[in-house]
Amino acid sequence: MFTGIVEELGTIAAYEAQAAGARLTVRCSLVLDDLTLGGSIAVNGVCLTATALTPDSFSADLAPETLARTNLGALRAGTRVNLERPVTPVTRLSGHIMQGHVDATGELLSIEPLGDGNWWIKVAVPAALDRYMVEKGSVTLDGISLTIAALNPLAVTIIPHTFAQTTLGHAKPGTRINIEVDIIAKHVEKLLARP
Repeated sequence: MFTGIVEELGTIAAYEAQAAGARLTVRCSLVLDDLTLGGSIAVNGVCLTATALTPDSFSADLAPETLARTNLGALRAGTRVNLERPVTPVTRLSGHIMQGHVDATGELLSIEPLGDGNWWIKVAVPAALDRYMVEKGSVTLDGISLTIAALNPLAVTIIPHTFAQTTLGHAKPGTRINIEVDIIAKHVEKLLARP
């Protein structure tokens, strides 16, 4: 489980396409402190398993399902990524509960300055995810816990800290963004649909 509070910006050191899936290596430092082989780590909000560790990087395998649902297939050496370690039972939940199980990708439509380092970001979201979003609800974009400010299209306000400490500070319109909707909304929908 993750909270969407990005701990570190990592850099893709290598991306190797394979016959089925891919393998990536991420250069980083902070998130390596207690990462173990087989441990979980969120990369742009996608829960991955560390399959190799060095003093300044980790590697992870990407399944075909991961490549189909996320923007990780577009990563190349030098690309910056948002990194977060999973929470522990004693960690404050500063963001919201997220699993790192990305539902789909959307397209970044615009990044507009609001003044004083704040930004208004609009994202085109697949229609199938719209029913899980409400104003002032939570959404995860590229692993960042955000509050929904408006719908149709999805819009969020980004404060200066988030803009500077995440990949949003480098994003451009047209970029594919990983989206994870509120897991509680999906469970409620399923429960209500039962006879």
